[in-house]
Amino acid sequence: MVITLIIVLVIALLVISVIMNAVQQHKERLATLKRAEYSKLRAMLEDTEEILLNAANVPLTPGTIKMLLNRIAYTLKAMVELEPNSRDLKSRLSDTEKRINEMGNVNAPHNENISLPDNDKQIISMIQGIKKLRTILRGEHARGNVDTQLVVQEDRRLENLQLRINVESQVKRGNMARSNHMLGSARQCYEKALATLANATTVDEYVQSRKNEVNTILSDIAEELKEGNMRDRQKKLEAENNDLDVLFAPKRKW
Repeated sequence: MVITLIIVLVIALLVISVIMNAVQQHKERLATLKRAEYSKLRAMLEDTEEILLNAANVPLTPGTIKMLLNRIAYTLKAMVELEPNSRDLKSRLSDTEKRINEMGNVNAPHNENISLPDNDKQIISMIQGIKKLRTILRGEHARGNVDTQLVVQEDRRLENLQLRINVESQVKRGNMARSNHMLGSARQCYEKALATLANATTVDEYVQSRKNEVNTILSDIAEELKEGNMRDRQKKLEAENNDLDVLFAPKRKW
């Protein structure tokens, strides 16, 4: 009887140990999933906030700003569900929702002017920001959070903006090289700008006028290079003639 009781207790302890181990593993798995989901949401939040902060360099329409704020609010709500005791998250969520409610007409006029920085890294950052924003727009549209018309208009606008940044940065480099009399480098920059314009999906007034301007500049550079080559050949001939004059000059008698 005692032996049977001991066996039963041992088996019970083993069962309890297995159950506790399974429960512990389940808790650890849930904690891991929670951390992974929280990290994913935090990255999503940081990306969206970075694009909003970059609005000083890349002009955003009111509709796009509202879409980004809604995305931030959605992300913060999901993070609050994972961390219900976080006062900071709740405060940020409240501020974001207040800002959304205070937004006026999403069709209000906006500034399309861009100012190119001198630093190439900053220009690359601007282009990367535009690409990221276009990806977010498509993602939010796939979730049903953005109207199709807004996505089409914004994607076209951002595509044109990206083209303008590429073209203006190449033209700016070309102008600097030309002012430093580096005509070969300048021509390469202008040709890159022209190739970008030629690949534009929409030929608007900007594309057409810039094409004409760049073509005119390239014609001027070709003429300058031609004149420069002629001057170089003339100098070379003069140098050769001088050498011949020295060679066949009458010998002095000392």
